[in-house]
Amino acid sequence: MGLCLGLSAERVNIDGMDVSAVDIAKIPAGNVRVPRAEFVALWQRAERFHDEQVRRGVPDWYGAGVVETCRWLANTIVGLKRLAPSPVTGRMNVAYDELIEAECLAAEKLAVSRPVPAHLEHRPGWIEAVVTTLNWAWRRYGSPPLECR
Repeated sequence: MGLCLGLSAERVNIDGMDVSAVDIAKIPAGNVRVPRAEFVALWQRAERFHDEQVRRGVPDWYGAGVVETCRWLANTIVGLKRLAPSPVTGRMNVAYDELIEAECLAAEKLAVSRPVPAHLEHRPGWIEAVVTTLNWAWRRYGSPPLECR
C-alpha cells in the first residue's frame, strides 16, 4: 500500500463527524510518530472511504477500525462533546504515550485471541485495521492501513 501524501483543509463528514483545520491543529505532536501530513491524509481518506461505504450500504468494519483509531489518536471530540474512546479498551481518556502503547498491546492481544471473541466475529477486519493503524501511526511499523492517492 502506498503512503497517504498531502494535507487537505477540506472538511470530511461521517455520521456528524468533521475533520477540520481546527481538529488537525489539535492533534498532539507526540501521539503520532509518522509525519503529521501523512497521518492527516490517512485520517481524511479513512473518513471519506468509510462514509462512502456507509452511503452505499456496504458493511465496513475495516474502515470503521481505521477511523476510530485515528480519532482516538487525535484526541477528537465526537458526538455530544465527548472524547473519542480508545478503539479496543474503550477508555474515555485523552490519548498519551503510555495509554497509546497499552492500547497497542491490548489490540495485539485481542487480534490473536482464540477462540475469536464473539464481538469480533461480527466485525470482520476491524481488529486488523486497529492493529495496522496503531503499528503505522504510533510504532512507525508497516504500511498505512489504507492506500491514499
